[in-house]
Amino acid sequence: MRIAPPAFTVLLSSALSGLVSASGFDCKGIKIEGFKYDLSPLGGVHTLWHVNETETYTVNTTYVLNICSTLRGAANRDDMKCGTSKNICGFEIKHPRDDSGNSHQGFPIAGLDPVGHGSKEAEITRLKKDDPEREGLRLTMSGGEYRYQDNKKKKTNAVIEFQCDPDRSGLEGLGTTKEGADKEENKGRRDGDRSPSLEFKSFDMSEADDMYVLRLDWKTRYACDNYKGDDNSDSSGHWGFFTWLIIIFFMCAAAYLIFGSWLNYNRYGARGWDLLPHGDTLRDIPYIFQDWLRRVINTLQGTGSRGGYSAV
Repeated sequence: MRIAPPAFTVLLSSALSGLVSASGFDCKGIKIEGFKYDLSPLGGVHTLWHVNETETYTVNTTYVLNICSTLRGAANRDDMKCGTSKNICGFEIKHPRDDSGNSHQGFPIAGLDPVGHGSKEAEITRLKKDDPEREGLRLTMSGGEYRYQDNKKKKTNAVIEFQCDPDRSGLEGLGTTKEGADKEENKGRRDGDRSPSLEFKSFDMSEADDMYVLRLDWKTRYACDNYKGDDNSDSSGHWGFFTWLIIIFFMCAAAYLIFGSWLNYNRYGARGWDLLPHGDTLRDIPYIFQDWLRRVINTLQGTGSRGGYSAV
């Protein structure tokens, strides 16, 4: 058995650690300009549909994304494959107007290459940086490519604007299947929401960047600057106070019992139950409780019997 040289081992470990660090976009620990954001509730695989009609084709595209992790198995759809290391994929089916035969392809939009080359280059900024009147975040992710006419390829990226909306969780209208998404959307409409929280804006060629750009809008409370989280912080604070109160009570009771027992032992040479301060009272507690319970029962029975009489 051959053992890898130390230099190779160090190089391999550093490469693997670099791969792990490059593959993760921390949805939970976002800190920008003194504000903290947690987009992890928006994690998971979500699906969007878009239909584009031209003079020669009807193009039906399904976009699948998971901003917090890779798509894994969701990156494969029918016989179209995008790459399991990706965060955002597109699945495109072209229907020619002349019914000459459909064509389809799966293409990556953002994420790492299968062997770790490249980077999704996640970049996140506040919307107020460009417009003081807007509150939210803009996430830019790259690392994909799109094959268009004559099998030519262009790089792709995704720009997702998380827009602050205190009344939306961001999951309204989302689903992993078309039927599930329709149900969620109808439910949102019944609750007063007129549109899904995640909306497709465009997938077009950007002449300035020489790449295809997928643009999405995502309305959610998690993009608000002062959102404190789903849990009730005041309630958790009260629970913390009562927890400390109970701990202090038990510590005081334990100190009282220990000190009282020590005092009875040294002053009176007490043993057993006599060690405990007010030991007689403690021994009588079961009997006191029985007497109290008997009085309660007798009171209730007496009240019930008197209530059974009626005037003649």
